[in-house]
Amino acid sequence: MTLISSALSSGRSAHDSFFKKLTGLVEKCSAGLVARIVFLSVLFFYFIKSALTKIDGFWPNASAYAQILPHRAAEYEYVISRFEPYHHFIVYLGTYGEFILPVLVVIGLFGRVASLGMIIFIAVQSVVDIWGHFVDGGLPFDKVTTGIIADQRLMWVFILMVIVVRGSGALSVDRWLGERSHKTPV
Repeated sequence: MTLISSALSSGRSAHDSFFKKLTGLVEKCSAGLVARIVFLSVLFFYFIKSALTKIDGFWPNASAYAQILPHRAAEYEYVISRFEPYHHFIVYLGTYGEFILPVLVVIGLFGRVASLGMIIFIAVQSVVDIWGHFVDGGLPFDKVTTGIIADQRLMWVFILMVIVVRGSGALSVDRWLGERSHKTPV
């Protein structure tokens, strides 16, 4: 019994030591930085490509209205001039938000607010996809690994929640501005 107990104790010590070092390394590297790198590698170009489908030159096009307000766009036969002013506001906000928020997240400028904005954007995007474009959203924990809305977007939100909770981390504009503002003039 003592041999097993000793082996378990040694294993537990090795486990604790390894993960304590790993935690220290991640904290030095910063969870916010890692989350921003993951966002850049997995989601940044997805959102930028999607935003590019919504503009002609600089202005939102009929595709933007169809993607953001699908039922209303069909009702108005995709003629932009038929939309109400608040529709234009929604489309401009969605289109430019899809450009600006990912850039802010990646460079770490107003990272917490930008990440929260992206979470709201993803929630609205999901609602529009499910009720406006009739995409099967699935449910979390439904054991369907191809769930395009619930499963994937839950992971997207988790990445962004790390930034909301922990901040943009190292190598961010937020960090640089914070350090710069705390320096006393000579």
